[in-house]
Formats: sequence, C-alpha cells, structure tokens
Amino acid sequence: MAAIKVLVVDDSITMRALFSNALERSDDLVVVGAAANADEARDMIEAMRPDVVTLDIEMPGMNGIDFLHEIMTTKPMPIVMLSTLTQKGAEVTLKALELGAVDCFPKPTKATPDEFAKISGKLCKLVATAAKSKVKKYDPEAAAAAAAKAAEEQTMLNATKPYKWNGSIVALCASTGGGPAVIELLSGWPVNCPPTIVLQQLEEGLATPFAARLNESIAPEVKLAEDGMMLQPGHVYVLSAPDKHGLVDRWPGGAIRLVARDPVNGMRPSADLLLTTVAKAARDKAVGVILSGAGTDGAAGMGAVKQLGGLTLCQDKDSAMVFEASAAAIAKGVVEAQLSIPDLAKVILARCEERELAA
Repeated sequence: MAAIKVLVVDDSITMRALFSNALERSDDLVVVGAAANADEARDMIEAMRPDVVTLDIEMPGMNGIDFLHEIMTTKPMPIVMLSTLTQKGAEVTLKALELGAVDCFPKPTKATPDEFAKISGKLCKLVATAAKSKVKKYDPEAAAAAAAKAAEEQTMLNATKPYKWNGSIVALCASTGGGPAVIELLSGWPVNCPPTIVLQQLEEGLATPFAARLNESIAPEVKLAEDGMMLQPGHVYVLSAPDKHGLVDRWPGGAIRLVARDPVNGMRPSADLLLTTVAKAARDKAVGVILSGAGTDGAAGMGAVKQLGGLTLCQDKDSAMVFEASAAAIAKGVVEAQLSIPDLAKVILARCEERELAA
C-alpha cells in the first residue's frame, strides 16, 4: 500500500519542521512538501498531488480560512486545520469545519520536539483518517437553500399538523466530519421534537460555541448538557465534555448524568456508554444513530439498542465524510438501515411520533 502523501502549510519554518517530523513518525505517511503560504501551497498541490493538506489558520497574505474556502469551492480535497486558534478562536474553527475541513487539530503550546512527539500518534491517526474521507465541494448557496427548505417544510407541517411526541428518546453520535451532519439533520427538527442528545467529539473549548451555532440553526432549544439536566421534548442536548461521560439514568422522566470515569475504549465521552444507558432506560423507545465519525466507538452501544428493541440507524456511505464508525456498527450486524441525512430525519421523526389510531 502506497504511503499517504501529506503537504504541510505553515508560515513558521520551525512549525513546518516540527509537524513534518511528527507526521513522518508514521510509516503510513510521507511529507512531500512544506509551504510557507497559500501561493506556495497552491503550486505544490498542483505539482505534488498530496492526499492530505495540513493547513495553518494564521498566515500572512491569504489566511488559512480563505485558502480553505478557495480549495473547497474549486477542487476539494482532505484538509486538516492546524492552529492555536483551534482552542482560543472557536468561531474560526467552526467556520473551517463548515467549509469542509475534515477536522481541526490544536498545535502544542510549546514548539519543542518533545511536545510534538507527544501528539504525533494522534495527529498521524487523524491525517490517515482524513486521507480516506469523502470531501465535497462547498456550495454555500445550496446549503443555505436546503436548510431554508427544511425549515419551511417543518413550519408548514407544524401549522397543519403539530408534531406529537410518543415518548421516545434520540441519541445522535458523531465525531470526525460529524458537525455539519448534525446541523443538517436537525435543521428540520420540529419545535416539539423528541428529546435529542447529540454526542459530538470536539476539541476542548468548542462545545459551547458549537451548541450556540446549532441553537441559531434549528427550531428546538439547544442546551449544553449538564449533570442532572432533565430530558424534555423540544430540546436538543449537546454532550461534548472531554473529561466526563454522559449517561441517561432512567426513562421516562430521565436526566443526563455526567460522570468522571476512565475512557471507554479510548473515548470520553463514549458513544458506547451513552447508547447502552439509553437502551437500558428506554428500551423500545430508544433511537440510536451514528453519523460521520472515525473509529469504532458506538458499535457496541448500537448493539444494546437493537437487542432491547430500539431503532438503530446510521448515515450512509455516500453522504458521510468519514464512514468508519458506521462501518464498525454495520460489521457487527446491529444497524437496521443506512440512510442519507434527509431520510434519516424522516425515519427518526416517524419513529418518535405518536400514531393516530384508524377510525
């Protein structure tokens, strides 16, 4: 298998060297070039045809966000954003994800070989995942039109036939590439939606702005999950605390519990743990969904949902940026259907809606 070709773009010669060395610790990756700015990178992309580009946000001349926009609207390719702004500039990071960056990776606080050695494994894994991701051309007008259409359809539906919740609970699990999928899926959620927990793996500091961005985009009220918070219809709960797992204690009338435990299969918060507790509490009233994401987290939890009578769904391969998490659940035989985002929304809402009895 040929090594994955990576182009490093950063205005600092020190950072270029440190990132290149960190990436080449993996036998699966080879750094084919290092560019100091967008102009150099543009030429190197054309000449070297890298599989993945790591791109700094802060650069002189054209900054990383503008260059990312150029790439994703012309010839899209897998991009991993690398910058200190991934922690302190959350809005910039979220914009990068919306434009189609596979993920954002925070630079170490100290530019030393020892610090970069510590993050090498995680960085290499992310870049390798990015190389297998399915990126799409960014079309802001089409995205805005689709969101407006979904919102208009839901408004009309609420006016003619208000949504009647049947007591079900929904758990959506996403990681790499999942942020835009979550927003797209929930754009058509009714005001009186089923209680929906969104487990989105994000870098520290991004949960609050992500929840705020989601709240601006959808009809239900969005809250950042807190320990003891009651689960109610008409609400979406964002679970993304990197130091806590999220559980559901009982159902109906349940609450989110945030607990400090060791990672489960390397993940915290763990989709497996969340889905398993939702399954045990809600049984046939549980709906488990895996969206775009890397790794295998969620597969075991989906098994629990299915075994106890709940509904298990995942985003299909054609629409998911990263299909690894869904593929792991499918391989275990615990996914009932693979669907596009619009179809996922329809099936989930139908399952959670009170059915009218025939006359």
